[in-house]
Amino acid sequence: MSIDFRNTNTVWASILAATLQRIGLTTAVICPGSRSTPLTVAFAQNTQIESIPILDERSAAFFALGIARKSGLPVAVICTSGTAGANFYPAIIEARESRVPLLILTADRPPELRDCHSGQTIDQVKLYGNYPNWQTELAVPSLEMEMLRYLRQTMVYAWERSQFPVKGPVHINLPFRDPLAPIADTTTNLLKSQFQPQEFFSHLPHSPFKLKTGNREEEYSENSKFSAPLPTPRFPLPIREWQKCDAEGSRSYRGIIIAGLAQPDNPRAYCSAVGELSKALGFPVLGEGLSPIRNYAKLNPYLISTYDLILRDRVLAETLKPEIVIQIGELPTSKEIRAWLNQYQPQRWIIDASDQNLDSLHGQTIHLRIAVEELREKGLEMGEATSFFSPLTSKFIDLNYLEKWCYLENKFRAKIDKKMSMMNQLFEGKAAWLLSQILPPETPLFIANSMPVRDVEWFWIPGNREIKPFFNRGANGIDGTLSTALGIAHRNKSTVILTGDLALLHDTNGFLLAQNLVGHLTILLINNNGGGIFEMLPISQFEPHFEKFFATPQSVNFAQLCGSYGVEHHLIESWGELEKLLNPLPKLGMRVLEIVTNRKVDAQWRHSILDGGF
Repeated sequence: MSIDFRNTNTVWASILAATLQRIGLTTAVICPGSRSTPLTVAFAQNTQIESIPILDERSAAFFALGIARKSGLPVAVICTSGTAGANFYPAIIEARESRVPLLILTADRPPELRDCHSGQTIDQVKLYGNYPNWQTELAVPSLEMEMLRYLRQTMVYAWERSQFPVKGPVHINLPFRDPLAPIADTTTNLLKSQFQPQEFFSHLPHSPFKLKTGNREEEYSENSKFSAPLPTPRFPLPIREWQKCDAEGSRSYRGIIIAGLAQPDNPRAYCSAVGELSKALGFPVLGEGLSPIRNYAKLNPYLISTYDLILRDRVLAETLKPEIVIQIGELPTSKEIRAWLNQYQPQRWIIDASDQNLDSLHGQTIHLRIAVEELREKGLEMGEATSFFSPLTSKFIDLNYLEKWCYLENKFRAKIDKKMSMMNQLFEGKAAWLLSQILPPETPLFIANSMPVRDVEWFWIPGNREIKPFFNRGANGIDGTLSTALGIAHRNKSTVILTGDLALLHDTNGFLLAQNLVGHLTILLINNNGGGIFEMLPISQFEPHFEKFFATPQSVNFAQLCGSYGVEHHLIESWGELEKLLNPLPKLGMRVLEIVTNRKVDAQWRHSILDGGF
């Protein structure tokens, strides 16, 4: 690796970039600006880092979020001083809440140019409040070897903190003095004669991995782990306690597993672990539509996908109340399941490796801070192996309870599927139902917030196509929807996004990223001319204010919008036409498939089916 010795700033910035590249950084997203010039040049000339220029800072940060969410590796996001960095804030919040690693590098004026009305200067220290995993401001660039070592090790620590003990954003503020451009001077001559790059970086691990770029493969540094996660508190699932017999020599437990929001690095291993747990305990798995669970259905024979509809029947909800709940990851989107758990307050064990509190219901909860995939290994350590990983005898399982859940799943699933299959009109909920059956295997699918995530939860059919769902459910906002999806699609399999019109319009600057996309993105646009989710809320009954201030119809001609960005557009007129356009998917470029629906008619239909009107 080469260090740029043209001036103090180029040395500083190139060592920073080289350190990150050495320990695993593969991608840098760079926004234009003057104060960040040393960083831009350093990353752009490092051939082992893919540097992507993006005009809009908010879009850039969400694009980086998408790449990091897909890969599990930190992505660097770079901007100039002033308000530029403030536009990163929504993506940083989402990264923190959904545990996605980002390295935020904001260039800044040096201390002597602050608080004196120097141009493009704001207070950037702790700009993002408490949302970063860690944040610091670096010293002004210096050529002293002690300071260069400080720079190197600070970046190593920043890399660690973006991943351990929990993944999330890290903010580094970097002041630079002039000259910002790589203008050569003589101040670096002594350092250049003495500096030994191999020795300077020798302690950092460096092993290449292959990254597919079109039809080629390029070598990049592999993600390196410098420290272990925090020790796992030993709160084993009390299987032995559950197995204690009552006075009559038997005891049956009514238990469920809730597979909630999850985007695991290895979906098959995750689903297999959940299935193993379910079969061992004889507990049904209530599988969130955004979880990979529904796309590996053969691994989970007791999978329940219609729980939201089932629990809307208050009589059924009462008869199905559990004694034991094992919650894996975050709770599902469904308000019904949250209200049900809140009403009956069963004992819950939450299995999740993070350090966060995942119990918004504040119930009788024990956090088991471990990934479900690691449960067997930790079970062995905790002496639970025999009881936990062998199926329990029937006297410890309420078979009638399990069978009732499975019977109701079959009943409700059949009714929904029949209703959907006979529907010819363009009802927006059918899009999610159809996608579950027609997308090519292993398709990455980004699901926008508001109605799409709910339609997926309600209508997505369990199957074995191994579709890979992605979403921004950390803060649940519509910020950066298109840009995040483009980040997921970049250097990935052909990708699809399911989105509403308002979420897409909120991020139209994402269309500017089309020129940087390596791969393909299909945007399946549900255009109901407004905020469909508000039609499901009580406020929808209050006019004249509802339509103007909540539904906020925009009446945008999407064909013309796409034309202005040079993006392909199709107006879908039938489900058959949509099916032909979604399988197979194109390999390159970006396109919009627009389905125009009637927001109020669709809301009425949802209300009827969700209230049991089959």
